[in-house]
Amino acid sequence: MIRIANAPCSWGILEFDRESETAEAEQMLNEMQATGYEGTELGDWGFLPTEPGMLAETLQKRNLSLLGAFVPVALTEPGAHAAGEAAALRTARLLSAVARPDPFIVLADDSGDNPVRSRNAGRIQPEHGLSRAAWEGFAGRAEQIARAVRDETGLRTVFHPHCATYVETPAEIDTLMTMTDPDLLGLCFDTGHYRYGGGDPVEGIAKHGGRIWHMHFKDCSPAVAGRARQEGWEYVQAIRHGLFCELGQGDVDFPAVIAALNEQSYDGWIVVEQDVLPGMGTPRASAQRNRDYLREIGL
Repeated sequence: MIRIANAPCSWGILEFDRESETAEAEQMLNEMQATGYEGTELGDWGFLPTEPGMLAETLQKRNLSLLGAFVPVALTEPGAHAAGEAAALRTARLLSAVARPDPFIVLADDSGDNPVRSRNAGRIQPEHGLSRAAWEGFAGRAEQIARAVRDETGLRTVFHPHCATYVETPAEIDTLMTMTDPDLLGLCFDTGHYRYGGGDPVEGIAKHGGRIWHMHFKDCSPAVAGRARQEGWEYVQAIRHGLFCELGQGDVDFPAVIAALNEQSYDGWIVVEQDVLPGMGTPRASAQRNRDYLREIGL
């Protein structure tokens, strides 16, 4: 039952409010369909139509499903919670109107502009992390958003660990999962972020098992990662140098990842994400090569 999707970030549409020119929505959707994908995530609010009927028509004419939306919230900041919850609910209302039965709110920590986390992405140490009290507030606010989304729209929320935020390393992911309700908050497991954050994706999938409700397939270049660590690159600089390479070109063992997912009886979406900054690379050609690679390994 696993189905393969792609995401706007593969075309340079990133949800952290970076001001730059990106591909047009129509172009992205046409190229996504043409290269063999069955679904997409929403991308930046306003990139795709936000009127439900128009969004549904836009997707249906390309036979694309809408499977989730990335919602970054500054979960370390109590004063940002109300706005973050409102953004998650606004997005959940749109998803629930267009994409029943199973789209996700993909919640993430919006701390990518924190200089300590950005400067040390890929080499985070314990002293760069949150205190116990800060963790309790972080986990509580994540649960509050997930509960509000569920209670109003019936949709589920998954948390997306992300390099250069406060949930990057395997230890940080373990902490968040331990501190949150497994029936309320799932995990969006991203192979590339997990790898650059210092983990083995196969081990991470085995550890978190049924908590993984949604998957992102992203590869990680060991050459770029090594150079980034050696030269002290901050996170965006590493992306600009091609940190997240095409599938099969890095050191994520995707056949082993698929085997690990099968061990867990995973039957949700797999979303290809090859994060690029706007204007980088050749998104359509990369999307095609990534889809061809997945077919070669049985997906």
